[in-house]
Amino acid sequence: MDLKMTPDDLHAFLAAEFPQVCEDFSVESLAPGRIVIRHRVAERHLRPGGTVSGPTIFALADVSIYLAILSRIGPVALAVTTNCAIDFMRKPAAGRDLLGEGRLLKLGRRLAVGDVLIRSEGSDDIVARASLTYAIPPNAS
Repeated sequence: MDLKMTPDDLHAFLAAEFPQVCEDFSVESLAPGRIVIRHRVAERHLRPGGTVSGPTIFALADVSIYLAILSRIGPVALAVTTNCAIDFMRKPAAGRDLLGEGRLLKLGRRLAVGDVLIRSEGSDDIVARASLTYAIPPNAS
């Protein structure tokens, strides 16, 4: 259950493969099967009413599990989301970053399943809970 990528490796991977989002995310902590990702919330992530948009919350859930998987299998750009279900539980705090605490529930050769609890920074209240499944391309590891 060793890690194949460090937080610095994951950030470099995002910068190279997904430069459009790398400035929004950072790895706060990483252990085999667990990850905490920060989403730096900016004005562009807000919707009317001053709350963080649903697509922003989805992006945090998706990136959290994606990076948790890559930390274990290495830099596989073509691992893709095949399913996601999100429960939006409360309005995120305005003006605070979001933190996604992801964990891998299953990491197989072809599929990975994980969940993410999302909170506003400084709060224990869960904003959203997501469950994601990823397809891993053949010969990825």
